[in-house]
Amino acid sequence: MEALLFLFPQFNYMAPKEEAYFKMLGPEDLQPPKMKDDSSRQTDKERKSRLSLFLTKSGSHENVSRNKKTNTTPTNISPEAALQWSDSFEELLKHSDGLESFSQFLRTEFSEENIEFWLACEEYKTIDSDTKLLSKAKYIYTIYIDSEAPKEINIDYNTKTAIQKVIAQPTKSCFEAAQMKVYSLMKKDSYPRFLLSDIYLRLTRRKGPGATMFRRRSRSCVFNDRGEATTEPSAW
Repeated sequence: MEALLFLFPQFNYMAPKEEAYFKMLGPEDLQPPKMKDDSSRQTDKERKSRLSLFLTKSGSHENVSRNKKTNTTPTNISPEAALQWSDSFEELLKHSDGLESFSQFLRTEFSEENIEFWLACEEYKTIDSDTKLLSKAKYIYTIYIDSEAPKEINIDYNTKTAIQKVIAQPTKSCFEAAQMKVYSLMKKDSYPRFLLSDIYLRLTRRKGPGATMFRRRSRSCVFNDRGEATTEPSAW
């Protein structure tokens, strides 16, 4: 899956925003994360508010693909192609349209930060420059991991603490545990609901749960020679 961003470069949505993002941060923001005390909480809240406003205006956390509209589903997908996504979660992520459709579904559940974090980690693992690796690691931590992060993902305390300890000198695998947890959550929880969602059913041109594709056979009433009522099936 590391080759996903190489195959679909349109999902490299974070890079153009990163330079502008770091320009708005002060020197204290680029230091390794520290435990917060009460005197700094107000400042953190103000910084979070600024980050949220910046991200909302830039659209970097609302669109997995900058070239596609937020609330639209690709319309040039054949039902046969969409049906392949139900084979496995891995199969879904291999297709750019599948990834976009799944991202749209997550936005309806207000959990789009999961797929965005996963994609950010995939991009992060392709970075070769130590300087860029540090820059991207701090970006991911600030946006998705920190307790005041505007797009905080739901991971356990130990995983978050482990990342915090190495963020000053990050490795390519420092987000791996968190990425696996988010991936598992999407696969086991979000993906099954996506397959039953209106977004997916419209693409496959199938009806929702409980719907039938055929009309039931009706039965007509006739009378025999003795005047007794009988029923016999009609063609439909």
